[in-house]
Amino acid sequence: MTTIESGPQSSGRLWAGRILTALPVLFLLFDVVIHFTKPAPVVTAFEALGWPVSLSVPLAIIELACLVLYLIPRTSVLGAVLLTGYLGGAVATNLRVGAPLITNVLFPVYVGVFLWGGLYLRDARLREVFPLRN
Repeated sequence: MTTIESGPQSSGRLWAGRILTALPVLFLLFDVVIHFTKPAPVVTAFEALGWPVSLSVPLAIIELACLVLYLIPRTSVLGAVLLTGYLGGAVATNLRVGAPLITNVLFPVYVGVFLWGGLYLRDARLREVFPLRN
C-alpha cells in the first residue's frame, strides 16, 4: 500500500493504516473473484436478494474499478467515495429483503469504516480536512 504524506508520519499510525486498509481490500478482492466465478453460494445469494445473477460480472467490474481507484494514491479518496456508494447499495439491498441486521446489513458498513479508517491513518491530507479535536 502506498502512503500519501506531506510531513513526518508516525510508524505506528502508518502500519495501523496499512492493516486497516488491507483487511477490506482483501475482502473486496475476494468478493470480486467470486462475482466473476459465480460459485453456487453467489448464485443463491443473488436469487435471495432479488438480483439477476447476470449482474454478477458487471458488479464485479464496478467493484474492481472502484478498488483500483482506492489503491492508487492520487485517486484514493475518489475510490473510497465510490466504494462507500457501492457498499451503501449492499446495505440497502439487505435491508430491502429483511436480512439479519448485525451480520448482513451492517457488514458493508464495517467494511466502509475500515476503508476510511485506513485511508485516514495513511493520508495526512485527509486528516487536515477532517481533523480529530481534543
